Amino acid sequence: MNPANLIPVADTLTAPNGWFQFFLMLTFPLHLFAMNAMLGAGLVAFISHLYPGRAYRELSHELAKVLPFLVAFTVNLGVAPLLFVNVIYGHLLYSSTVLMGLFWLAVIPLLIIAYYLAYIYDFRFKRLGNLAMFVLLTVLVLLLTIGFIFSNNMSMMISPVSWSRWFATPGGTLLNLVDPTLWPRYLHIITGALAVGGLFSALYATTILKSDPEVAEAGRKLGMQLFSWLTLLQLGIGTWFLLTLPKTTMYRFMGGGPIATALLIAGILLAVATLISGFKRLVLPAFWLILVLVYVMSFMRDVVRGNFLAPYFNPVTVPVQVQWTPLIFFLTTLVLGGGVVIWMLVKLKNAKKAC
Repeated sequence: MNPANLIPVADTLTAPNGWFQFFLMLTFPLHLFAMNAMLGAGLVAFISHLYPGRAYRELSHELAKVLPFLVAFTVNLGVAPLLFVNVIYGHLLYSSTVLMGLFWLAVIPLLIIAYYLAYIYDFRFKRLGNLAMFVLLTVLVLLLTIGFIFSNNMSMMISPVSWSRWFATPGGTLLNLVDPTLWPRYLHIITGALAVGGLFSALYATTILKSDPEVAEAGRKLGMQLFSWLTLLQLGIGTWFLLTLPKTTMYRFMGGGPIATALLIAGILLAVATLISGFKRLVLPAFWLILVLVYVMSFMRDVVRGNFLAPYFNPVTVPVQVQWTPLIFFLTTLVLGGGVVIWMLVKLKNAKKAC
């Protein structure tokens, strides 16, 4: 069966595609930063349980306090990019979501359980004793499972050729396990997330926890070690991911497309620079480099998505019926919401100082 025959007609856009593409590329890295901090802080807290001494115990406790906030930020900052993906690629994403509907519906209960356990890990940290690390491990496993479900959906969305498997398995239980790019894609994102999360933990320890030098040093040391070694591992996984891409897509990053090649070169150079900063335990330089690198990687991800969909769909060809009101309403809400979030963070920081 021709995969093109399975693709629904795209909905009419209410503004030129460039606007939605711009906001997708603006908001998606913000979600990544929060997700990275969430997973990385959880990993650092878990490993800290394995180390003896007061400093590492206190580090776990302090990260336990921030973990529920990071889960909330990850979820909320993920809403905008998911909506923009729906606007641009909705007819594709809805189709892939239906194909794996049972797993997709499981995301909400899994997230609720993980969020609830994160609060238990925070509020009952001392009473749990040694059980605290197992509660945290459950949280991490649930969050990683949700990430795997998302990776399946996003990879199936850009691979309409895999949709015909529904006729043999029509129960909403399809996963894109036949896709050779799925595992390297997923591991590339997760390894990078854990690495950046290690950097976040080091930054959090050296700024927020600096009143206790022993705890701050433990957080900086462990966080930067994880950041450096996982970043090095991610370079290997990234190479694996590149080699599993279709040849036409891979060649675009290897001289066949000037923008894609420039992004790959920039990504490699930034990764090397962050590695040097990481092994030297230069927290702030590594932080600023990562800010740029995450945006570069997001643009590379967009190039890959465009190349996979090129035979089937081009967002530029979607009809546009201009209605500026929804976009203006979104921008107003975004500015006001951002202001409220900044106000909340300032209040939280002041409250910690008061304690």
